[in-house]
Amino acid sequence: MVQRNTWQRERVREELSSESGFVSAQSLHARLRDDNTGIGLATVYRALAGLAATGEADSLQSPDGESLYRACSTSGHHHHLICRRCGLTVEIAATDVEQWAHDTAAAHGFTHAEHVVDIFGLCESCTRIAANESDAR
Repeated sequence: MVQRNTWQRERVREELSSESGFVSAQSLHARLRDDNTGIGLATVYRALAGLAATGEADSLQSPDGESLYRACSTSGHHHHLICRRCGLTVEIAATDVEQWAHDTAAAHGFTHAEHVVDIFGLCESCTRIAANESDAR
């Protein structure tokens, strides 16, 4: 499916690029609404889906099941470490995961296997903050 490059899609792309981590369509729409762009939520969803389909955005599901997006800074297949507290995202290569996925698929007779691996945790800074909060109790 070919996506038209409309001004709305370009504005969604710009707003997404200004984010340092993953963001929901609703959060992105709220910022666009605050800027009085007139871009509707359905348009934001369509633009994000199109950007994800063309590899211009990463898409994942949060542990709560919400779809999250961020501008993709790496071409090709990759994985993410994502801080549950601040949203810091680090793109990582995971050679061991790639080999495991290939071997597991092959052991069960599967070919052309694909996978998604995203690791959620606390970054170093948020771990320190959480430890300080626990100590203060």
